[in-house]
Amino acid sequence: MSTIAKTLCTVALGALLPLAHAAYPDHPINFIVPWGAGGGADLLARTSSKIMEKGLGVSLPVINVPGADGMVGMTKLLTSPADGYSVAILIGDTYALLSRKNPPFTLDQIIPLAIMIQQPSGYWVDAKGPWKTWDDVVAAAKKKSLTVGVTGFGSADDITTRYLKSKGIDLQSVPFANPGMRYSSILGGNADILYEQTGDVRSYFDSGKMRPLIFFYPHRVQIPVFANVPVSKELGFDVTLPQFRAIVVRAGTPPDRVKKLADALKEVAGTAEFKAYLAQQYADPDSYIDGQNAPAFMQSWLKQAEDTIAKSH
Repeated sequence: MSTIAKTLCTVALGALLPLAHAAYPDHPINFIVPWGAGGGADLLARTSSKIMEKGLGVSLPVINVPGADGMVGMTKLLTSPADGYSVAILIGDTYALLSRKNPPFTLDQIIPLAIMIQQPSGYWVDAKGPWKTWDDVVAAAKKKSLTVGVTGFGSADDITTRYLKSKGIDLQSVPFANPGMRYSSILGGNADILYEQTGDVRSYFDSGKMRPLIFFYPHRVQIPVFANVPVSKELGFDVTLPQFRAIVVRAGTPPDRVKKLADALKEVAGTAEFKAYLAQQYADPDSYIDGQNAPAFMQSWLKQAEDTIAKSH
């Protein structure tokens, strides 16, 4: 090889080495939200990304990719490079799809970085309507079929509703993929009952437009305004499936990048800003579960979903 050729090779290698060892992250990280703007998943992403940007030193633009119970957005994550430059919100309703015989994805295709929020879910009705208690709903459902606004078929909402139907309470799921349309469904007469998390409909509750009649939770919700709302366990219903929202990356992402992202989320969870967000969402103040313990939580949650489906037949 000539001296000139050797020199050119050396220059070329020298130019490539900085790229091979570039600090991570060195450009924006896409924050995928598999649901529309304005919902609970969207708010979590926007709250977390704003705090993460300070520590990571890059922007995390939120990209809403709604559709198919969250699977359009999850597909975007699973078809993106496993390089740590795409993260996504995975909520319980999308995760519940894994309880199907032919799930659209599997747990080993993703790496949970953390579970960031856990919230009680329940049935809500129009505060101006005739039903003041859960017993009122049960009595009404014996006379005619009642509709329940849910995120989609196969979601935790739908699994819970089908379970109650198997117990003789005539309820039918009606999917609303758009969060805003779902929240307002019981106010506009498009559904009789709404299945939703406490925080997602807080503005409606605080303004007196909605009333919760039952929470699907193992114990009474430790929030004063919900102290008198009964929970499924005490009423003899063996179903809880509390909503959770995790942040995940695609499996195969380099461990050092997984750790950096997980560490960033741990910092987020410890900030006063994020704790205020949890309180505003009527969420469990101990919601955060780190990446090491998140898989066990998710596997236990999925088993309950599968068991609930089995009991519904």
